[in-house]
Amino acid sequence: MADVVQYKLERMVNELDDLERRGLFSRREIAEIVKQRRKFEYRLKRPSPLKQDYIAYIDYEKSVDALRVLRKKAVMRELKKKSEKGKDSKMKQSYSDFSGVSRIVEIYRLATNRFKGDIELWFQYLEFCRQRRNGHMKKVLAQVIRFHPKVPGVWIYAASWEFDHNLNAAAARALMQSGLRSCPHSEALWVEYLRMELTYLNKLSARRAALGEDVGTLVPDRSNPEDKQWRDENKELFMSIDGESEDYKELDVQNDELKQKIDIFREQGLNILQTIYKCAVDALPSSFSLRTQFLEILEATDLANSENMQNEILADMKNEFSKEPAYWDWLAKFEAAGRKSTQDVTLEITPDQLVNAVQVFDEALKVIPSSTMFDLYIKFMMNTIGKNGHNKSSSIDPVTHVLTIFDKAQSMGCISEDLACQHVSFLLRLERLDDARNLAEKLCNGELSEAVNLWVLRLSIEIKRIKTPSKGDLSYVFDLLQNPLRKVSVSQVENLWLMGLKYFSNHKHYFDKLVDISLTSLIRDGGSDDGFSLSSAIVNFVLQKDGIQSARDMYKRFFTLPRPGLALYRNCIEIELNLASSAGGKKVNLVEVRKIYEAALSTYDQDASLWQDYHSMESKMGTSETAAAVHWRARKILKNSANLLI
Repeated sequence: MADVVQYKLERMVNELDDLERRGLFSRREIAEIVKQRRKFEYRLKRPSPLKQDYIAYIDYEKSVDALRVLRKKAVMRELKKKSEKGKDSKMKQSYSDFSGVSRIVEIYRLATNRFKGDIELWFQYLEFCRQRRNGHMKKVLAQVIRFHPKVPGVWIYAASWEFDHNLNAAAARALMQSGLRSCPHSEALWVEYLRMELTYLNKLSARRAALGEDVGTLVPDRSNPEDKQWRDENKELFMSIDGESEDYKELDVQNDELKQKIDIFREQGLNILQTIYKCAVDALPSSFSLRTQFLEILEATDLANSENMQNEILADMKNEFSKEPAYWDWLAKFEAAGRKSTQDVTLEITPDQLVNAVQVFDEALKVIPSSTMFDLYIKFMMNTIGKNGHNKSSSIDPVTHVLTIFDKAQSMGCISEDLACQHVSFLLRLERLDDARNLAEKLCNGELSEAVNLWVLRLSIEIKRIKTPSKGDLSYVFDLLQNPLRKVSVSQVENLWLMGLKYFSNHKHYFDKLVDISLTSLIRDGGSDDGFSLSSAIVNFVLQKDGIQSARDMYKRFFTLPRPGLALYRNCIEIELNLASSAGGKKVNLVEVRKIYEAALSTYDQDASLWQDYHSMESKMGTSETAAAVHWRARKILKNSANLLI
């Protein structure tokens, strides 16, 4: 290995001598370069070099070459100042000007040979070749296509380079077609192929226009229609001063003939789009986004009979995707944007466009009456409220219409927990507190009796409504709260438990009742409260309210459950350990901490992290004998498990 590294370093002698002779690097800097290159070369000669070794070597060589370029420019400026008339101010190209790039290319070659499947590394290699224009691009493209023929991005990159850099449309087309044969199910390939063909056709049209053989391009005319109307109404202002109207008539005839020539390109562009669209749909019949992208391209291009083609694509989409809510949502936004493929329809939308969008959603509800469709409908209408005066529309009032949609969803049996919460929240937003309260009560007592988020909304409404609660109010809120708490598992009603504990924390009678309900719920759920630790939350509330002794009494009650959660044990240990710092440096009560650890290990004796924490605590606060005893017990129970990291 040393011989190979030494041989490679010796081959750098000419380059290094040239750098020193031209004054670009000092001898000390060259010695440092040799040192770094030797280190990198040894890394690459290891039995299993890492990708990062190659990347680090490449980054270093790039920095050295960038520094060489900067210093060469500085030397050239000095030579120009010293030259009498600016002659002989340029440095001739020499060996060191090319060796840096060649070395980086060689490292990339070695890296890609070792990591052939790393497509990111290949693209870094391609980008370097493209930026440096070192003549290796075609060779590298051929290699990456050979190793990754199923990656659409490779074909797109290669075709783009041929089309934009080499100006070779035929080669780019051949690459795209080969890519489509290898990856027929790639949306990106079909879309980019269409863009490339239309771009090439537009270039041909622009070239003929520049040569005076044609007028116009495939780019749609974005001029203001009002300006055209004004020019038509004031034609007399543009008549010839000398009255040679016949000549201008002849020019108008010639222009009409030239304008007809552009139709050839527009018709050809339409034929290309139709052909590629048909092939793409055959290859990807279930792709909705493919059709939307083709519509966007059609809108951005001025093609013959584009409206008919647009209607054809829309009809095809309706036939294939009429059972999918996403299609109807897109179609409504398409109509609201003035039949344009855009998602931002709330910036400028006229009342007529809003009516068209509403008609689409109403039709969708007839085809697929579902909560998802209602949710999309409501979100669309919510976005229109307060935007550019939409709420002042003479035909549709968005606020009233949203309330109608909510009522319709409920009457059709499509109400979900999310829709119900949106309905109640919308009423609260309109400051209709009584209506929101009545609706929440009706839904919670009906088909959504176990909807946790809806219960949270209902209880929050009741709590806000009661400013200074009386005994009757407290009893009413508690009765409401215990209804879902007794029905739903602890892990699903975390927010309700926290809300109840906080609200009744200063009312001992109801707080104790909540504790009793929690014990019953935890026993019902198997004792362990996975995810949300209700028992820990109650212990923390008691600790803040009544102090450490009451907290100890409380967590000991939870320890009597069939299988208390491990989170409870850890929380209690943390409370006891933090007691010393909160008591002004008082010694930790190791007896209580050990009792908790022993109680936890009686249930979770196979948890290696628990043994590790126990051993760590004894090492810091106990004695060497107690720490050794814990270590011996852990190894005995875990049977020298590798997970025991102590």
